Amino acid sequence: MGLKDRLRRFKPAYTIYNFFNKKKLRHIEKQYEDLGISKTYFEAVSSIDFKDAKGQAPWLDTKDSKSELPQHPKFQSLTPSFQESLLDWSDKGYAILENFYSSKEVDDINREIEYIKEHQLTHYQTNSKKLMFAVRASQSLHDTVNNNNIQSILSMLLGREVRLFQSINFEEGSQQHTHSDSVHMTTHPLGYLIAIWIALEDVEEGSGELHYYPGSHTLPYILNPDFDHGSNRFFLGADAYGKYEEKIAEVLQKETFKRKTFLPKKGDVLIWHANLLHGGNAITNPELTRRSMVLHYYAKDVACYHEITQRPALIPE
Repeated sequence: MGLKDRLRRFKPAYTIYNFFNKKKLRHIEKQYEDLGISKTYFEAVSSIDFKDAKGQAPWLDTKDSKSELPQHPKFQSLTPSFQESLLDWSDKGYAILENFYSSKEVDDINREIEYIKEHQLTHYQTNSKKLMFAVRASQSLHDTVNNNNIQSILSMLLGREVRLFQSINFEEGSQQHTHSDSVHMTTHPLGYLIAIWIALEDVEEGSGELHYYPGSHTLPYILNPDFDHGSNRFFLGADAYGKYEEKIAEVLQKETFKRKTFLPKKGDVLIWHANLLHGGNAITNPELTRRSMVLHYYAKDVACYHEITQRPALIPE
């Protein structure tokens, strides 16, 4: 194992980095105070630190969306097709909103993404053809994808106001193994992360399509104490994420959830629950692209951190 990898897993290095980012960590400092947790904002953090802390799950995790959503003012303002998909939220853990973004809006998004890449305005991972945090590099892009309509729908589903945390743009299918986003972007109470997946072109079979397991959001969250993550006081486990993926595969083998593949049209949106199991199919036709944009949102006034890397989330004010 090389020195670079060991440094990447060295937890005190993150602690030093966090120390100089207090403004982006005020949210976690406030939550520690509210929850009575004796911890500084720059320390490593994981679900173990919240095991005795109180908190309520999102309202539609404990109530039925079919009976509750029709009474919500935002729901009443939506088109019948959006309403029909959202009604199954509690049962399925996802909703598909067809033609949510217009063709012109998607074209504008794609043009802005190309401009950001060309001018290197944010980090582009050449190995995975993935662009991180594009919404922080372009106000017009941010305003197009993160409009009031999507914000209010997501806030309705969580029962709390949401804030955009992260965007990821994909040029090709990720081919990522099945996972829950909550091991990467975690909250206390659990469940206060929500995500959308925007199709920036028609998605074809063989392009590494997104797959998901309807209803899997009702499974217990798989967090560090549930698998052999190999971390200690000073180092993260050398293969913590690989062990996590093995645990997810083991869980799915014991369940009867049916895997579905997402083949959206340009402008369609998939919204998914914090604990919905999903991933990327293998790319069987390398000539195909799968241009898409993922936005992750945290609810406001909850503790936000990263379970797998045991870091508090850096959230700009």
